Amino acid sequence: MPPRLILASASRRRQQFFLELGLDHSIAVAGIDETPWLGEEPAALAVRLAEAKAQAVAERFRTGAGADDALLIVASDTVVARQGVLYGKPEDENDALRMLAALCNTVHEVITGISVLALPSGAQSSRINRSIVTMRDYSATEIAAYVATGDPMDKAGAYAIQASHFAPVRDIAGCYSGIMGLPLADLCELLAQHGVYCPIAVSSVCALHTTQRCCAR
Repeated sequence: MPPRLILASASRRRQQFFLELGLDHSIAVAGIDETPWLGEEPAALAVRLAEAKAQAVAERFRTGAGADDALLIVASDTVVARQGVLYGKPEDENDALRMLAALCNTVHEVITGISVLALPSGAQSSRINRSIVTMRDYSATEIAAYVATGDPMDKAGAYAIQASHFAPVRDIAGCYSGIMGLPLADLCELLAQHGVYCPIAVSSVCALHTTQRCCAR
């Protein structure tokens, strides 16, 4: 019998990806401290937080009922970085306004760490997915209108690439789903290492969100 999948995330985007891939799963939110360490590199931060989220959720299942059940816990974390500056989730609307103004008409990197932890063995595998994003030259009025929707508040860099009403991104080089918060090719490859296979092809899911060529093809 295959292990049961646990997604360690409250993100509706990541939950939707699991559904679109045909992956039966449960949700368990980690709730860890996401503060960067002093001098921590963006990629190191993304993978550390992804691993910590998976470990925090795993600890609950190790000590609860069904502790011997076979589980795969999936966690992910996304970081936006430009010229050595990290742009995490905004603290408030003013912070979101600041981030979007700073990223306007510039190029930055989006790094998503993804980690899969198996129970009861405790084996953990992680990957880092990197993409380059070029933002368009949007106006201060557009920024204010977008922030007023509340959409930026739970997103690294204070934006969603899929926000069609704002459409902040002019171009990308890399993984569209990784920029959204969950690199699907990496996810399916990590799951396959534990004998779990995605029923729906990654390329089919990517086609639901973008016309860009899927990196899994």
